[in-house]
Amino acid sequence: MAKKEALDLSTEEKIKEAASIVFTKKGYGNARTRDIAEEAGINLALLNYYFRSKEKLFQIVMAERIDKLFGVLAPILNDASTTLEEKLEKITGNYIDMLIEHPDLPIFVLSEIRNNPEQLSSRLQAPKLLKESVFVKQLADRRSDINPFHFLMNLLGMNLFPFVAKPVLQPILGNEDFYRQLMEQRKKLIPAWMKLMLEHG
Repeated sequence: MAKKEALDLSTEEKIKEAASIVFTKKGYGNARTRDIAEEAGINLALLNYYFRSKEKLFQIVMAERIDKLFGVLAPILNDASTTLEEKLEKITGNYIDMLIEHPDLPIFVLSEIRNNPEQLSSRLQAPKLLKESVFVKQLADRRSDINPFHFLMNLLGMNLFPFVAKPVLQPILGNEDFYRQLMEQRKKLIPAWMKLMLEHG
């Protein structure tokens, strides 16, 4: 029984991973369940057994990818035991590590969010995060003249953009190792730049 459950879990994960690859390459509209089955190395009947429709599969994959891309934020933003500076370091370090491991994640999530922005907003509870988090209170105490939305947009933009633009940037910057070195350097640079914004606004 345990072996069957493990097999089911690994097959499900394989299908979801394949779906993410196909959805990233083709977008939801152009992706076919047959393409996903081929990518996963299984037959179409097996895919349909686990996931009844392309829409259901997409919703599950999308929800997981949104949680992975933005789920690192909430626990850090609401951590009362860390300073504002420590939060900047944690967010940057966690994001860059995760995006090095999953470089296609932002392109997949951001391209599909345009079609269904409500899904992101409701899942993240963004208004609550922006108004009530410990991070926002700490920022207001330090610099009440800085809108926290601007501050977070700058922070996320500096973290996400190199990965969204990687297909264009990497041929200019060189091989994968050099690109990874640059991303590792950004773990220190981004918090330093954000701290300068706090000091000089």
